[in-house]
Amino acid sequence: MHRSRRLLALSLTLITLAAVWGVADPQGVVRIASRIVDQFFTSRGWFLMLSVTGMLVLCVGLAFSRYGRIRLGADDDRPDFATPVWIAMLFAAGMGVGLLFWAVAEPMTHFAFSRELMADPAAAERALLATNFNWGIHAWAIYGSVALAIAYFSFRRQTPMLVSAPITYLFPRERWAAAVGFLSDLMAIVAIAIGVGGSIAMGVFQVADGVNLMLGGDVAGPVLVAVVFAAMVVAYLPPLMVDLGAGMSRLSNAAMLISTGLVVFVVVLGPTEYLLNSVLTAFADYLTEALPMGLKTFTFYDSRVATWYKDWTLTYMVWWIAWGPFVGVFIARISRGRTIREFVLGVLVGPTVFSTVWFGVFGGIGLYDALNGTGGLLAETASHVERVTFALLDRLPFSGLTTLAVIVAAFLFIVTSVVSAAFVLAMFSSGGDPDPKPRLRVVWGVLLGFVGAAMILTGSIAAVKKLIALGALPFVFITVLLLVCLVRALGEERRGKPQTVGGVADAGG
Repeated sequence: MHRSRRLLALSLTLITLAAVWGVADPQGVVRIASRIVDQFFTSRGWFLMLSVTGMLVLCVGLAFSRYGRIRLGADDDRPDFATPVWIAMLFAAGMGVGLLFWAVAEPMTHFAFSRELMADPAAAERALLATNFNWGIHAWAIYGSVALAIAYFSFRRQTPMLVSAPITYLFPRERWAAAVGFLSDLMAIVAIAIGVGGSIAMGVFQVADGVNLMLGGDVAGPVLVAVVFAAMVVAYLPPLMVDLGAGMSRLSNAAMLISTGLVVFVVVLGPTEYLLNSVLTAFADYLTEALPMGLKTFTFYDSRVATWYKDWTLTYMVWWIAWGPFVGVFIARISRGRTIREFVLGVLVGPTVFSTVWFGVFGGIGLYDALNGTGGLLAETASHVERVTFALLDRLPFSGLTTLAVIVAAFLFIVTSVVSAAFVLAMFSSGGDPDPKPRLRVVWGVLLGFVGAAMILTGSIAAVKKLIALGALPFVFITVLLLVCLVRALGEERRGKPQTVGGVADAGG
């Protein structure tokens, strides 16, 4: 059987079985996932953080080295998208709905934990630092590493846009490379499906709760959750039938515009001076402590801290790795013509600055309420984590309008994520075709909906995070291998070694 057909058949079968199992026995799946993930974090947490920090150091090193001038494509290629549009597209695909969901809830959760160990002011500062670390430059280094390797080989060496392509290109006659390449593509597909399914679940929970609040309800029931889920599936299927650039640029620009407007709104109508100080302090702490935190594993702390570290930082790093294949391929596809230096700085700096401002504002107003107000947002976080952002907006003017804005933005972010993921999955399962058939994109879109439904049935955000982590664990090692291939290829280019594409066709077919 043709390689791409084997990959398509096997991946569809595995993900369909996983989705059916998740729908039939969600709690059983969660129990198994939790055991495996917890064991990995206990025994290999150090390797995970060392790998992520290594990705960051390598990306920055390449950007400021002689290789930074190398263009992702022919030497006369230029970018297809203006820089602001490019950053909006990669950001919407990479993190959008999660920022809306955790805007207030994550800083509040870290604060509630930290105040058990230290005074409230210090706990507030550590809460923002922990949040920004989880969402900052280390996360984007994961995305950037995968994207850079794939973009370089695809546009500079004319390989198929597959995770396996760097491996099979550099080792075209090695049997082990063919096997590892096939497994790499398969694991990438599984990681994408589970990661995006989890994001669908989080988005549905938040949108359903927002709609419920606008209707005057207390807790979103299963019927409303089902209606929101069905509406999302209906909304993301049509964009899969049109050109990726046209559809994604419009949707991502709209979502980013709404999100930016929400930040400005909260700063202007909230405790402005406090929030601006919060943002500035968040930047200062992040700049001075982010790199050392990348190598800390909290070995000498008590079990409470170890559990917190596994449940948040390690889980997030694996979460970004789960999204790495699809966000990486998507970023690669929209980055032709940029130099390595432009690429790395855009991918690492732009989104990190935005997320630090985002959490400084939304987390800052939550911390303001905890330290100087009633503490209601902290209590809401403990009881209904999916509605904390709405609870914050309810304290400001025009709450009905801003609640609607969050609902629309979350909806758009999910649509852009699923469209991006289904497109990439279709690419992978069609031998790296940069413009896969719409029918195949729709098949993957429907299957992602089934995986999302399985996640929703767990009824728990904590369970969703465990399932995402389980899907990503094997891809940790593949990401490291991709960087090894990239470094080797760049070294060959510097030495002027003639390149051939022998074996490249085998990588894709």
